[in-house]
Amino acid sequence: MRLSVNNLACDRGGRRIFEGVSFTLLSGEALVITGRNGAGKSTLLELLAGRLHPAGGKIIWEGAGERSLTECLHYVGHRDALKSALTAQENLDFARDFLGNPALSPAEALEAVGLAHAARLPVGYLSAGQRHRVALARLLVAHRPLWLLDEPTSALDAASQETLRQLLENHRAQGGMIAATTHSPLFLSEPKEIRIERQSARIEREVP
Repeated sequence: MRLSVNNLACDRGGRRIFEGVSFTLLSGEALVITGRNGAGKSTLLELLAGRLHPAGGKIIWEGAGERSLTECLHYVGHRDALKSALTAQENLDFARDFLGNPALSPAEALEAVGLAHAARLPVGYLSAGQRHRVALARLLVAHRPLWLLDEPTSALDAASQETLRQLLENHRAQGGMIAATTHSPLFLSEPKEIRIERQSARIEREVP
């Protein structure tokens, strides 16, 4: 599979957020997106997720047959999109049934993020870090090749960050793709890097 972004631009509220964003992401690759607050890192992910329309440029998705880009991606943003009254397992049951193409069971996904003990607890009782881990567990219950992650280490302690790193590398090893914004190192193996600056983007490192 191949995700190609060519000369992408975005306007919000009548203001140009960025322009000239170009990169290519192939199966097994990861893209780390950096930049100061307000530069447009989250906005770039929202464009890729189909939540916003670009003001210019193209997003091209190839190699997935008849499945569109939005049908092939997971998006985990700042809002965890969890129902507080439902248990962790019930939230994942819903995600698996809604998204289709099941992968790990909810119990297996919670175990993978270190929350097997919290499966029956309402999400409203969980800490911010635990809620974030439940949101990340959604990545595992339905298979989708492209993961879009906005500050995925937010609210995670050191042990949970290492668990996340392993999950990301396992996904890549299986041919998955990752695009993640971050202010903190993700310690991924040879990622591509792009820095969003005011009204532009600069490629920091492009892996052949």
